Amino acid sequence: MSVSGRGSLSDPEIYENVPGHVIPIIEREFDDFDTEAHKYLDGDTEETEFIGFRLKQGVYGQRQPNVNMVRVKLPFGGVTPDQMDAFADVIERHAPLNKGHITTRQNVQIHHVPLAEMAKLIRTISAAKLSSREGCGNTVRNVTGDPFAGVCTDEVFDPTPYVGAYVRYFVRHPTTQLMPRKVKTAFDGSPSADRSITKIHDIAFLSTIRDGVKGFQIVVGGGTSIMPRIAPVLWDFARADDGEYLKIAEAVFRIFDAQDWLRANRARARIKVLVDRDGIDAVRDMVVKELEGDWVNERDFSIDAKLFVIDEESAAPPLPAAFSSPNGDAAGFEAFREYNVQPQRQEGFSTVEVKIERGDLTPEEFRALGQIMRDYSGGFARTTVQQNLVLRWVRNESVYDVWRELKALGFGDPGVRTITDIVSCPGTDSCKMGITSSMGLNRAVKERVDAMNITDTLTRDVKIKMSGCPNGCSQHHIANIGFYGASIKVGEHTIPAYVAHIGGVYENGEVKYGTRLKVRLPAKRVPDVVESWIRMYEADREPGEPFNDFATRVGTKAFEDVARPLALPAEFGLETMNEFIDWTKNVPFVVARGEGECAV
Repeated sequence: MSVSGRGSLSDPEIYENVPGHVIPIIEREFDDFDTEAHKYLDGDTEETEFIGFRLKQGVYGQRQPNVNMVRVKLPFGGVTPDQMDAFADVIERHAPLNKGHITTRQNVQIHHVPLAEMAKLIRTISAAKLSSREGCGNTVRNVTGDPFAGVCTDEVFDPTPYVGAYVRYFVRHPTTQLMPRKVKTAFDGSPSADRSITKIHDIAFLSTIRDGVKGFQIVVGGGTSIMPRIAPVLWDFARADDGEYLKIAEAVFRIFDAQDWLRANRARARIKVLVDRDGIDAVRDMVVKELEGDWVNERDFSIDAKLFVIDEESAAPPLPAAFSSPNGDAAGFEAFREYNVQPQRQEGFSTVEVKIERGDLTPEEFRALGQIMRDYSGGFARTTVQQNLVLRWVRNESVYDVWRELKALGFGDPGVRTITDIVSCPGTDSCKMGITSSMGLNRAVKERVDAMNITDTLTRDVKIKMSGCPNGCSQHHIANIGFYGASIKVGEHTIPAYVAHIGGVYENGEVKYGTRLKVRLPAKRVPDVVESWIRMYEADREPGEPFNDFATRVGTKAFEDVARPLALPAEFGLETMNEFIDWTKNVPFVVARGEGECAV
């Protein structure tokens, strides 16, 4: 479906089937945002009233005063070269830190934007068919998906068209505007791999086929944070093509929305709490009963007009007239190809995954990657839950040329999804709820593991993630080695610290939460602890023993014993002052944690 125009409140279904442009754009919302922002800045609107308004437009408060973060939704991570250019443009104009950030939910966030400029920013990105609508607030947030959907070899069927219909159905939907809390959704067409990690989501859909009919297994009640849960199966089979999966999803949201007891403690107001209290069987019974309501007949669940249908292959690049071959740099290229390149199921094409350190890109990098997309991938790319970027539809003959261009930009590292591909949330760089500088720790740990020059295959397979608080935006619970921000009190002073989890899993269709260690680690000693754990693993493992198997065999006490000498807090003084200052900071550490607007 391709319709020109900007949309209106009475006719919002205006969209084109290009990656990134899944959410209908409504021109009037930008005018409304501009008006309401200036009323708030002029003191004519109470802050509590304005917060709810701006959150629905994807504008989130920061710990720094007078600036905001905008969360641009990329359903299933899809992005085009023109949209990469648009990100570069608005970052240059409006973001003092001169960078955008890919999140573990496949969004792109832009931080430190003055509120008075925010309407200009969201209007500018809308011209590239990007939207921040309901990127925040108690709504259906960005819908994540497998970045290899449609081109991988292990897929039941590509859920991408149905992701588009789901997004278009629930954005601006009256049921999902003021739920007790946010809803995080994932779709995955390869349940045996589950690259979108469906089991940690509030609701998720896994492709399945029954008697030749496409449908989804639906799981609900997953989540990380302070009460990590793995989502159980709610519905074995919901038909896809007649929109039954949308109907069941709305029934779930209506039930969730009706739980007024959850609103009393909104820090815990998630679907997982309802499932945890009543059990999945009782919740399923609620859904069955809800589906008998009159509202069902008032809805149009047909999806034909909402499907995101696009023929990527028709836009794939032709066979290049000329291409390069390795000449003196074969070893580097082969290492990159081993880790970063995968053959597509379509003969002659490959995907190339680009490692984006800490998920951060400058305007120059956005533009350069966008040009590589134009030149080599037919313009198709998707962000990933590892904060990376996957180029799709790259001709096999062009992979070396792509690597050379990536290498020239600083993206030739062969380490995607390895020990050097470390994931972190923004932490105290911007988040109100941040306790520690998780981005700073990311950089420090990355420098340490790089310096260790790890070549052992089993060790390289270790995954490290870190969050600036217990909430888990970096998904630290499911890493082999995960950390969340904390503190250690030393008299009148405080040391930035981390609590570790060991043995998490999120690959090959399995999800397991790591075990929390009973020791707090000063932030400045975490790289030393990581190196000690890695050396212990390499020295004491059985032949061919993966890290998690080793961790299970030796037990968490072994990890605690290695870390404990490094965990002893220092006494405050001139010689130990560095330990009382967080990574990338230059002043003594204090816990300055505000209320996160996710619970507003």
